[in-house]
Amino acid sequence: MRTLLACVLAVGSAAILPAQQPLSGSRPNILFVFSDDHAAHAISAYGSRVNTTPHIDRLATGGVRFANNFCGNSLCGPSRATVLTGLHSHRNGFMRNGNTFDGAQTTMPKLLQGAGYQTAMIGKWHLESDPTGFDHWMVLPGQGQYYNPDFLTKDGKVRLEGHVTDLTTELAVKWLEARDKQKPFLLMCQHKAPHRSWLPAPAELGLYRDGDLPEPATLFDDYAGRAEPVRHQEMTVARHLSLHYDLCVPPTAAERAGASALDRDWDVLWRRMTEPQRQAWEHAFAAENAAFRAGRPAGEDLVRWQYQRYMKNYLRCVAGVDRSVGTLLDWLDRHPDVKANTLVVYSSDQGFFLGDHGFYDKRWMYEESLRMPLLLAWPGRIAAGREIAALTQNIDFAPTFLDLAGVPLPAGLHGRSLVPLLEGKVPQDWRSAIYYHFYESQAVHQVAAHYGVRTERYKLIRYYEPQWDCQELFDLQQDPEELRNVAGDPAYAEVRAGLERRLAELRRQYGDGTGEVGGQAFPIQAGIARVERRGDAVTLWANTVGSYLLQAGDRPGNTTFTTTLAPLPGRPQQNGFLLASGGDGRRELVRAGIEFQARRLVIVAPGAMRAVAEAKVDWDGRSPVELSVTFDLERHRVVAAALGQRIEAELPAGWDRLLAWGYGASNAETVFGGLQVR
Repeated sequence: MRTLLACVLAVGSAAILPAQQPLSGSRPNILFVFSDDHAAHAISAYGSRVNTTPHIDRLATGGVRFANNFCGNSLCGPSRATVLTGLHSHRNGFMRNGNTFDGAQTTMPKLLQGAGYQTAMIGKWHLESDPTGFDHWMVLPGQGQYYNPDFLTKDGKVRLEGHVTDLTTELAVKWLEARDKQKPFLLMCQHKAPHRSWLPAPAELGLYRDGDLPEPATLFDDYAGRAEPVRHQEMTVARHLSLHYDLCVPPTAAERAGASALDRDWDVLWRRMTEPQRQAWEHAFAAENAAFRAGRPAGEDLVRWQYQRYMKNYLRCVAGVDRSVGTLLDWLDRHPDVKANTLVVYSSDQGFFLGDHGFYDKRWMYEESLRMPLLLAWPGRIAAGREIAALTQNIDFAPTFLDLAGVPLPAGLHGRSLVPLLEGKVPQDWRSAIYYHFYESQAVHQVAAHYGVRTERYKLIRYYEPQWDCQELFDLQQDPEELRNVAGDPAYAEVRAGLERRLAELRRQYGDGTGEVGGQAFPIQAGIARVERRGDAVTLWANTVGSYLLQAGDRPGNTTFTTTLAPLPGRPQQNGFLLASGGDGRRELVRAGIEFQARRLVIVAPGAMRAVAEAKVDWDGRSPVELSVTFDLERHRVVAAALGQRIEAELPAGWDRLLAWGYGASNAETVFGGLQVR
């Protein structure tokens, strides 16, 4: 078996490292191209079976390809926050999409800026707050739009005509041309593509029309042999892709009248296009759509059709990103003086399921979602044509860029500089395992919260919500597609015990106390990332809409709950609730509480997104609010009172006793006092 060092250094003359000055402190320009949801197995340099990426492959040929690079939280915003800070999600504070990135914290761009670098951020940002640490920035609001997108700037919002991949590239080149040529630079060129909703540019609309793509072996995975949570997700090609928004079949009038909220967004996307753009789109898809309408497939044939439509548009978006990389590399070729001192980096914020396990999207700790592409090239300074097999993560990006710039690394970073690996050395203390933590449960796609450890051969995943309190263990050598959970196999008992110890060590090493919540007092929970208790006080970090922390019981008659609540100081003013259930403790929940930012007292019925009763309150913006909620089972009413206001609403039918109660919040960080029950 090859040693790790033999894996790191490819055989042949291409692996001979240039005999030059050390890379640390060499202060190169850094051109960092970062796409969204680009799976490594959709890059030909990583062995793709479905597409070719000739320009990204130029980086692999002329530089190094990291074979085992992973994210720490497979979600767009969290990965971007990790790249900026070198810290896992629980430390940088951005644990799920919808959090607001704390731009006041120390970041890699700020440190490079302070060391004399000129810094620019162009494209997808997705961190809610304005970028900090950049001399120049033009970023997409939220997810951004594919056609004729808006960009946010220091001077306000501008809308540009064209496709977002092309525009992001053009803006990056424009900045390169106009930059201060006396300073080294960091340019972060960050693409929306190939993120959902997969609207390729006109230049790529003709691709993949001469036949079907090969299907993944697990397209029809039945999830036998896996832990229970995998059966309860909502991200399958078969059942969860929308016909109009995802699969780009324009709705008929009848379909439009009954369309889901997501499918109604197709009209928003369509109206955003110019007439020539719409004509190009119609020309590309008219025949396919007509054939689909004329002989609409069913059963497995429909799944196969949906896979082909989704994947071809995804890969068309990938081709646009690859073309962008080619444009940037060609610019460097035309400017050899800049190229000679420029490190080019290509990566994506996480992996993506290309129909693997029947999935699209990401989130899971399974390989297709966990693995990130990472390619680096610097002609004359980094030996070309190498594969690096050491375990690396996105926590390593910031310390690598800082090390190259000669900037001392801040204390407490979770990541390590990749510079020794780039120089052909594997430090003896290099990591033997990587850590992962996904928080966004009870949200879009319904992927259970989990954390885990991956070594060279094994992977242990811990699902920690009470309804999914279980583990998965995979032997990646024997089962690379992760089809057989061996956590309960006696033959793997020793391996499992060792991985449990290693996982506990990593959680201590990184200081991650999230993911162990509730305890005996509040054993029923969902969407809660962390709980801190000080006496009777409870602080919740709620990482999705409708998060809760409950205790079970049985209370007939009328019950009044009282507490105090306030937003966590220094964090966004969002909300907090008292909750109770008289039925299914996870689905039939009545919420009553305060929406701090809107300054409203509200009651929310089970399944509702908006209040069924509300009143404006006069809150000073900082003091804890005293909240009282009475469940009057005799009158079948719920009554909430706070700050001199009182509201009430009807209880669900059938409630004759309370079976669970506790705290809740939605995408909020909320401090509660003790819960009084009478």
